[in-house]
Amino acid sequence: MRVSVSWLREYVDLPTDLPTGDLEQALVDLGIEVESIVDLRETVTGPLVVGEVLEIEELTGFKKPIRFCRVDVGAANGTGEPQEIVCGARNFAQGDRVVVILPGGVLPGNFAIGARKTYGRNSHGMICSAQELGLGDDHSGIIVLPEDVKAQPGDDARPIVGLDDVVVEMEITPDRGYALSVRGIARELSHALGVPFRDPADAPASGGTAEPAYPVEVRDPVGCHRFAARMVRGVDPTVETPGWMRQRLTVAGVRSISLPVDITNYLMLELGQPMHAFDADRIVGPLVVRRAEPGEKLTTLDGVSRALVPEDMVICDDTGPISLAAVMGGETSEVLASTTNVLFEAAHWDPAMVGRTARRHKLFSEAAKRWERGVDPTLPLVALEKAVRLLTDLAGGAAGAEVLDLDHVRPRTPVALPVDLPSRRVGVTYAPDRVVELLEQVGCAVTRGADRLGEDPGAAGVAASGAGEVLTVTPPSWRPDLTDPADLVEEVVRLDGYDRVPSVLPTAPAGRGLTPQQQRRRAVARSLAERGLVEVLSQPFVAPELADQLGLPADDPRRPAVRLANPLSEEEPLLRTTLLGPLLGVVKRNVGRGQRDVAIYEIGAVFHPRPGVGAPPAMGVDRRPTDEEFAAADAVVPAQPRHVAVALCGEIEPAGWWGAGRAAGWADAVEAGRAVLDAAGIPADRVTVRAGERAPWHPGRCAELLVDDVVVGHAGELHPAVVAALELPRRTSAMELDLDALPAAPLATGPTISTFPPALIDVALVVDEAVPAAEVRRALAEGAGPLLEDVRLFDVYASAQLGAGRKSLAYKLTFRAPDRTLAGEEAVAARDAAVALAAQRFGAILRGA
Repeated sequence: MRVSVSWLREYVDLPTDLPTGDLEQALVDLGIEVESIVDLRETVTGPLVVGEVLEIEELTGFKKPIRFCRVDVGAANGTGEPQEIVCGARNFAQGDRVVVILPGGVLPGNFAIGARKTYGRNSHGMICSAQELGLGDDHSGIIVLPEDVKAQPGDDARPIVGLDDVVVEMEITPDRGYALSVRGIARELSHALGVPFRDPADAPASGGTAEPAYPVEVRDPVGCHRFAARMVRGVDPTVETPGWMRQRLTVAGVRSISLPVDITNYLMLELGQPMHAFDADRIVGPLVVRRAEPGEKLTTLDGVSRALVPEDMVICDDTGPISLAAVMGGETSEVLASTTNVLFEAAHWDPAMVGRTARRHKLFSEAAKRWERGVDPTLPLVALEKAVRLLTDLAGGAAGAEVLDLDHVRPRTPVALPVDLPSRRVGVTYAPDRVVELLEQVGCAVTRGADRLGEDPGAAGVAASGAGEVLTVTPPSWRPDLTDPADLVEEVVRLDGYDRVPSVLPTAPAGRGLTPQQQRRRAVARSLAERGLVEVLSQPFVAPELADQLGLPADDPRRPAVRLANPLSEEEPLLRTTLLGPLLGVVKRNVGRGQRDVAIYEIGAVFHPRPGVGAPPAMGVDRRPTDEEFAAADAVVPAQPRHVAVALCGEIEPAGWWGAGRAAGWADAVEAGRAVLDAAGIPADRVTVRAGERAPWHPGRCAELLVDDVVVGHAGELHPAVVAALELPRRTSAMELDLDALPAAPLATGPTISTFPPALIDVALVVDEAVPAAEVRRALAEGAGPLLEDVRLFDVYASAQLGAGRKSLAYKLTFRAPDRTLAGEEAVAARDAAVALAAQRFGAILRGA
């Protein structure tokens, strides 16, 4: 919302010496975000004057039309001689008055103007367009002053074009639709500065008549609460929009089109009431306001043919839809340059309907922006009265005495507000009289009634403290956002001043900090990052076909998914049940952009629906829900366990001058799972890794991760079909683990450190290819007994000498006693016991024996 301060001053008595900083602070204190405040007097420096075009010489031989002009600028150039200026615009003629900036001036953007030779002629200055002066986006031609402007060559052009004003640009939140108007902003400033306010809507207006201005039928009073219209006949179509109106529209960012249309836009900005102007001679038969029918189409004013849906509201005549109600008019009934009979329409539409229609058709017009935020339903007749008066005063014509007013607006529902609720909610003491004063200042009608306990509000103690007293508050028509006691509390706090609300941080109890779950997640993230993986945060939304792409079986518990009621994209309406889908999408995107080596991880929630739980209970904002309501609502919320997932492709160890690199494989994904469990505080002796099968992993290259014999995750190489479906590099590997399924980490005890030397023995065992190395390691550790300090796999070898289906596993065994130096015989005996148990369980043969 952009508005000039001079326009605001018509309705609120702002101090004449009000600094722009104080104006900005007043708006911010009201909760209105100020994008910028621009003093237009400071945007253009140097001589900016009115000039009269005396001569025009057309220059030829150039790629575009160029004109050499002699312009009378009075005595502004110091000589009184005409100024020679080269200009490329074509929209002016000899005798026109234009805006000229002379050498030494500086335009917005620090664009300095000087005398220079161009197109073979000397040019002393510039004839300006609105865009060059920072007044708008129109650069199609220069500014030509209307004949009614009283100005002579050499006069300062700033007050004529509006460069003597201050422009405020604000970002209006969705709940403040009333602030999308001069009326709303002026009223707010009157609250903040304590100055008088004159409501532009407080004006006499003709009421509805028995004979309508035009025959109209409203078939859906839910979508259209009110429809009003008036006719003006015999308008002079040649009359242009006056300069003062064009200037205000330009400052607001609205393009001038024609006088009737400009009037509707002007009043929309002033009052907040969107309107529409029809060419009455182009309407065929009576008007009907209804929902669209399947298959209907409408070409809107932007030239786009739009397919309508039954939820859209349309205004129709005998030919069909002629306007997409509350969003944009249609081409067949728009006001043309030859229009002489104008039908003004001002209605009141359902905000939810308008919002959905605007998003469906991607038509975010200024009218739709106001309708979806809420518009004052009492404005239509006032807006029509002003529109008719403006059009007849400026372009003649006769206003019809007939007024159509189909009113189905329901009265506002009063809100019961305990008078002490603002104090209890905010922690600031608000006297009852102060609460009533502030609510009435907003425009509410307040009735003070008996207290909640049935006591007389005038009884001793109650009148002073207000304890127990309930106010009956009827919000004003222009505040559709005030529907609950909490809304009224916010208004009391806002108008009394947010700066009065103390900022008190809670004191953290001693010994408290991160929860065990938070500590575990941070430890896991740190561990993976230290191994060279990069953390990503992907959107939790997935497409329905992802389950098929991942090859999930029909009975897989990850197939059922929660569908969003209002998804960001209709292509991804489901919440993820596994981190792998979005994470592998990140891999695909990075590989597609030339990143060959990818090692990423994500920690986040997955969502599993709870079928058959029904709908959650309705809970208001006037009180804290009960424990039973919380429990009922929580039972409907999807289960949201937190997972960690890793995806790897390309080289995990890069190649370089030091030698060849190493491609990431399934073993790296398994090792990432081990690293997660180690960082989570799970002892290695409670972790088991074994072969498994689970989509989307390759059946022969998938490992199950178990803690206390409970499967908590899987890791390995992705199935080739999944890799092809998701367009991933070959041999892409991944790991996913359920962090919430991990048991609590045991209390860590300090290790016993022996000062005696270790005995180091290597063993190489030949086993069947299907035997997991982790199981062999477990057997060695169990057989070696308490003297074994560490066992580590350092080599895996297969060859024809070992035989088909056989492999060699080489382990480093470290033996140490806490109280003595081991004898060689003790270490060898422990090694032999370890090998014997491995031979017993897996048929292992000591290689080389």
